Amino acid sequence: MHDLIIIGGGPAGVSAGIYAARKKMKSAIITDMLSGQSVVSVDIQNWVGTPSISGFDLAQSLETHLRGQGGIDIMDGERAIKIEKKEDGSFLVTLQSGKTIETKNILLTTGSRHRKLGTPNEERFEGHGLVYCAICDAPLFKGKDVAVVGGGNSGLESVVDLMQYAKKIYLLHHGTALKGDPTTQEKVLNHENVEVIFNAETKEILGEDKLVNGLVYEDLKTGEKKTLSVQGVFVEIGVQPNSELVKDFVNLSEYGHIIVDPRTQKTSAPGIWAAGDVTDCPYRQNNISAGDAIKAVLNIYEDVYVRGKSV
Repeated sequence: MHDLIIIGGGPAGVSAGIYAARKKMKSAIITDMLSGQSVVSVDIQNWVGTPSISGFDLAQSLETHLRGQGGIDIMDGERAIKIEKKEDGSFLVTLQSGKTIETKNILLTTGSRHRKLGTPNEERFEGHGLVYCAICDAPLFKGKDVAVVGGGNSGLESVVDLMQYAKKIYLLHHGTALKGDPTTQEKVLNHENVEVIFNAETKEILGEDKLVNGLVYEDLKTGEKKTLSVQGVFVEIGVQPNSELVKDFVNLSEYGHIIVDPRTQKTSAPGIWAAGDVTDCPYRQNNISAGDAIKAVLNIYEDVYVRGKSV
């Protein structure tokens, strides 16, 4: 019987694993890969304490730190496929390999997946001009022309983040009117370097040598295909939280995010905790995910060892 099973191996999961190991909890981390979404980023400039690091190097650093702790069972190359609640209140976690593990507590750090455009060359240019986080990557596009795809709050906020860096910003929206916050809409629509293109459906990402140099979109009114010369494409059409494992146990938001108590990271189900992009936290950032996961482990430790709660 484990005290804690951590499911997910990005910055949140690794941070949780490090703290669980340091607290000498009987714990394990289950992940198909120790990395996270940022592994595709060429240059991360907002990981606190490190001015510049690639996503690959960040993943390697996190893994090295975790493995250096000892005292935690690292089950990488595995995937949790089912969670069952037992009569005594504990949980049985089934892995894709067929193995099962019992635990008193589960911490979900499974993150989310970006909604993709579904266009040719999307995977080829991911991390090489095609990105999904303006807060993270806007500084890399200083003085360049870029396109933002998506007319909701995420798209509008990405435009605002890019305003101080990009030379020209095209905002492509499928509909006839923007959907985001009215104040942010006004800021975007009135900025001299921003051009909003309505009735636009992205059809293809163009580029050479793995570097983006253009975007093809269809004018839905005329059916005409047009090309924009841009060096960056920011995809902001939403994310899908990886919350399927616990959808029958915990309360979810209308978008499928796990609802947590932000003070403790507890979910609505006793013994199930969550941190990072899979939750309803409004900020999708590595630093915040790591901090929330650490907060969760410290609260779990209090429950198991200090307050003496048991299943």
